[in-house]
Amino acid sequence: MHKIFFLSILLLFFTSLSASENQYSIRGVYGWSSVKDLGDILFGDVDPDHKEYKLYSVDAGKLLYSNVNKWPIDLYAKAGFVYYNENNFEDCYGADVYIKAFWNLDFLDNRVRLGLGEGLSYTTRLLQIEELDAELKTSPTSKFLNYLDLSIDFDLGKLIGSKPLEELYLGVVMKHRSGIFGTFSGVHGGSNYNSIYLEKNF
Repeated sequence: MHKIFFLSILLLFFTSLSASENQYSIRGVYGWSSVKDLGDILFGDVDPDHKEYKLYSVDAGKLLYSNVNKWPIDLYAKAGFVYYNENNFEDCYGADVYIKAFWNLDFLDNRVRLGLGEGLSYTTRLLQIEELDAELKTSPTSKFLNYLDLSIDFDLGKLIGSKPLEELYLGVVMKHRSGIFGTFSGVHGGSNYNSIYLEKNF
């Protein structure tokens, strides 16, 4: 699985050398799990509790709308394949499907994007980090949960002054699975993976 992840990073690089039309996107992600709540992480408590639980994911997207209602917002439909590495536990795979909006902020000859994605997530077995969270909250767990994708990134090509690498974004993302206060199978918990990524629009 690690080979697939690094091959996707190579694909990001070679895609960055091609002509850009910016209708599609591909993203490679590497993350560490946390049992901290979403609110704690958003307010800066990002230290991972269980560094041994990791994920690798590859997402692809299609641009649906650019500059929605003349605002600097792009809207994408996205889907991703995830491998969860939980050390001594059996392999676990997952899939995420979601709609993601990017708010584009242009300043200092660069672009920063704030991203918010909403959708659904499925795993082939119950994640250990979610079972730990369920024990803390005396809540059931589920393979099928709501999915949030919260990110911030910047244009790496513009930063280093390389035209071929423009629209290659380096950023951080929080991949969040949850039951939305019991809406999904009575689940009141979930998981958060604090992650880094490269994403290329082409």
